[in-house]
Amino acid sequence: MKTKVEKFIAMNRLIEAGDRVIAAVSGGADSVCLLSILSWMSGKIGFSIRAIHVHHGLRGEEADRDAEFTRAFCESRGIPVCILYADVRGYAESRGCSEEEAGRLVRYELLEKEADAWERKEPGKSVKIAVAHHGDDSTETILYNLFRGTGLLGLGGIRPVRGRIIRPLLCVEREEILTYLKENALDYCQDSTNLSMLYTRNRIRNEILPLIEEKVNPRAGEHIRQAGERIRQADEFIRKAAAEWMESREIRMLEENGREKFFLLPEELEEEPEILQAYILQDILAELTGTRRDLTARHVERLQDLLAGTVGRRADLSDGVCAVREYHALRLIRRDREYVETIAEPAAPKVEFTVFPREKNSEFPKNQYTKWFDYDKIKKILSVRTRRTGDFITLAGGGKKSVKAYMIDEKIPASLRDSVFLLADGSHVLWIIGYRISEYYKIGPQTKTILQAQINGGEYHGR
Repeated sequence: MKTKVEKFIAMNRLIEAGDRVIAAVSGGADSVCLLSILSWMSGKIGFSIRAIHVHHGLRGEEADRDAEFTRAFCESRGIPVCILYADVRGYAESRGCSEEEAGRLVRYELLEKEADAWERKEPGKSVKIAVAHHGDDSTETILYNLFRGTGLLGLGGIRPVRGRIIRPLLCVEREEILTYLKENALDYCQDSTNLSMLYTRNRIRNEILPLIEEKVNPRAGEHIRQAGERIRQADEFIRKAAAEWMESREIRMLEENGREKFFLLPEELEEEPEILQAYILQDILAELTGTRRDLTARHVERLQDLLAGTVGRRADLSDGVCAVREYHALRLIRRDREYVETIAEPAAPKVEFTVFPREKNSEFPKNQYTKWFDYDKIKKILSVRTRRTGDFITLAGGGKKSVKAYMIDEKIPASLRDSVFLLADGSHVLWIIGYRISEYYKIGPQTKTILQAQINGGEYHGR
């Protein structure tokens, strides 16, 4: 077994000469086996090793027994050991999670802190954290994720490496571990919670998987892991393809005035296979939100529906993220809280008006943010506002067109239409600011008085 684990470590480059390794030791069979093999290998490869035991504050005297056993086991082999205490029950109550999940989170938090502390105290190669997951754990994880609902990532099982976490025993099964401990006369502690049917994983381990191996195939666990490995390879392949797709189109996160972060995905994404679409959308959502933890298949399905839908449709997702189907693109946006509160009322541009008589043969240059109108045709008090139902402009030849239809024809994204300002004479629009003016108000041969409208000194950046 030592040779098998040594080859697995070398193949996956889990530990190399000069490394520093923290071993998570509970005192149970798996972690005792892990520490025993790492202790043997440390002298052979040349790496430093320490042990950490986390006392969860649960199980009373049984937990105290495990901590004392771990201390004695390490000291007898000259392995530095540290016992850490945590209030897992209090942690679970404050986070609203189960004690099982809280224990896992607390363990990893403390292990990471100890690794950071070792690196600060003794600069050198980064510190790795070895945990005792074995092949059967990976099988259970695949089944657990499958029953709950998951993507390829969850069906890939437990990875040999995740960040600084390494898992040297993934190549062996529980029975091999117990045989190794027996052959080497190594004692260990039995955690009574591992036999409890209150935990889903225990039901899979103690009831479901043994039944499958008895009634379907005695090598079912091995075959599940093999399938998981192929799924993991497929996951990595598609993940790489998604990154290459993004890179080839130079798609990256953009920012507007520090208030809005967004991605603009071309509609050609719709032509890609659905599985590739899903990975691209997952990556973008993760970058926008800063985490993958709360992302679900439902989020991706809503975005794919939007991608195949009509222009103007939108979907509000979690954590301030929304998506809008625009012309030739899908925009995914995350706005900060302050911006979300004020976005419904964008600030109107400052318009300076000047009225003067027209001089004979006078000409007016083209300017995007300064316009001239026939003052005598204006019937009401002018207003600078966003669009309303019934707004229209006059086209060449005298025909009328609604502002909504104009914006659609000009392919102004639906998400931006309510932030485009108008200079309006009632419902008759003189100027869609930044775009065009109405033919009706243009200066003609009969014009006697001119209205000049200038935006912010001749500049306007809008929203």
